[in-house]
Amino acid sequence: MDKRLEKRHKRKVERAREHKKTSEPDVRTPEQIKAARELSRPKIDNSAPFARNRPVVPDTAPKTDEKEGE
Repeated sequence: MDKRLEKRHKRKVERAREHKKTSEPDVRTPEQIKAARELSRPKIDNSAPFARNRPVVPDTAPKTDEKEGE
């Protein structure tokens, strides 16, 4: 029984090797790679800090209804 399982495993491994895809080498120049990285980065606006870094300030101003005086 062990020989049978061994042969089955061997066939399975051979089939997997046949269907394996190899990746293509990257033939771009270092300048092209650097430019592609720069383009793929998200645009960051340095004038406004991130929302999660802002301190939470409670609204202390009293709320007024403009229609009250009419």
